[in-house]
Amino acid sequence: MIQFRIQPDSEIPASTQLFNQIRFAIASRQYPPAYKLPSTRALAMQTGLHRNTISKVYRQLEDEGLVESLAGSGIYVRAQGHEGGSRLQSPILQAHPDAYKVVQQALDQLLAQGCSLSQARELFLAEMDWRLRCSAQVLVAVPSQDLGAGELMVYELEQSLKIPIQLIRMEELAAVLDKTNSATVVTSRYFIGEVEQIAAPKAVRVIPLDIYDYSKELNLVKNLPKDHCIGIVSLSTGIARAAEVILHGLRGDELLVMTAQPKDGYKLQAIVKRAEFIISDVASFKAVQIAVQAAAEDIIRPPKLIKVENYIGLNSINLLKRELGLS
Repeated sequence: MIQFRIQPDSEIPASTQLFNQIRFAIASRQYPPAYKLPSTRALAMQTGLHRNTISKVYRQLEDEGLVESLAGSGIYVRAQGHEGGSRLQSPILQAHPDAYKVVQQALDQLLAQGCSLSQARELFLAEMDWRLRCSAQVLVAVPSQDLGAGELMVYELEQSLKIPIQLIRMEELAAVLDKTNSATVVTSRYFIGEVEQIAAPKAVRVIPLDIYDYSKELNLVKNLPKDHCIGIVSLSTGIARAAEVILHGLRGDELLVMTAQPKDGYKLQAIVKRAEFIISDVASFKAVQIAVQAAAEDIIRPPKLIKVENYIGLNSINLLKRELGLS
């Protein structure tokens, strides 16, 4: 630790003596950038000055741009000019050590394209403001005839993002957006064209979600013996209709395909009693289990249950996290 000495009989005020000594320590790199200055208590014990006097010197150093105070952490030497060295060891940089490099590279690219620093700052702030406003409210928009698909998206997004999600009928989306411009609208790629037409005039961001490819489940269906019955249980009627078409394309009339929504008890019981395999989305799986238990006395061999863990593709989930600033 550098020893600072105060001459009590000098005509130069004690605070000025300490200020000049610390400034010299910084200029000579005895206190390099990101160096944490001694606490006021430690410096008071060394110099014999009152802590209030030392606090005043530190404020003067901060006013001069030589140091920077980080709340709850201490006083740190600021990097002067473009030194390419370490920046202040703020909690953010300690948690994300490569963050500054990412920002620096993005800024360098903007400057290389001819942007001024003020223009680059405006672009950064505009993008951050946009993302903050868009993450204030997340809306899932689907057509009325397939609200189940929206319910499934809301279920999975709330589980993954840990934020509240609002389900909106596509037919009501324009009226909802008239009341806010601080939202992000998400929907399946099945409905993206219609949703974008509604949202575009409102200057609201729309993010399409890719659906799960179901490759594992389709491979299972390909290898089932003829005359087997397969049940599809989903919140979404659209998924059920698409599954019937896809499975018929794979196997023709070789398999019997039955579909139901979890709230349709009659159809669900019929599937449980007839199907050898039941494929269910995660939100419907509990209802399928209960139906199998309720029919246990009426069936010789319970169907094999297959739970599809996600309807939304994982890449889309990760993209949404990034866009909303959640990752």
